[in-house]
Amino acid sequence: MIYENELITLEIETSEIPWVKVFTKRKIKEFSECTVEEKLEIFRIIDITEKLMLSYFKADKINIASFGNMLPHVHWHIMARFEADSYFPEPMWGSKQRESVLSLPNFEIFYTKLREIL
Repeated sequence: MIYENELITLEIETSEIPWVKVFTKRKIKEFSECTVEEKLEIFRIIDITEKLMLSYFKADKINIASFGNMLPHVHWHIMARFEADSYFPEPMWGSKQRESVLSLPNFEIFYTKLREIL
């Protein structure tokens, strides 16, 4: 876990790309069940994370997704994408396009910076 407060938790998804997930603390199934405060906190975290991923990793694109089909608990994925990553332009759940070895800045430093900003 990178960060938590009374409304959300922010967790790392282990991957070749920088990828974090924002979960509501309450075990709710749909975004429409979130309180206004939870919604604002989710979008605050997404905004800060996206901006830091763009500046720190120089990502080609940021993917933000919320499905919840396999895990019916409100959560959002925030992923820094690169044209050379293994799946681009497919989603990370899609078909692998190539073998890739990305040369990216240190993920742990990114997580530390993110925690400090939040």
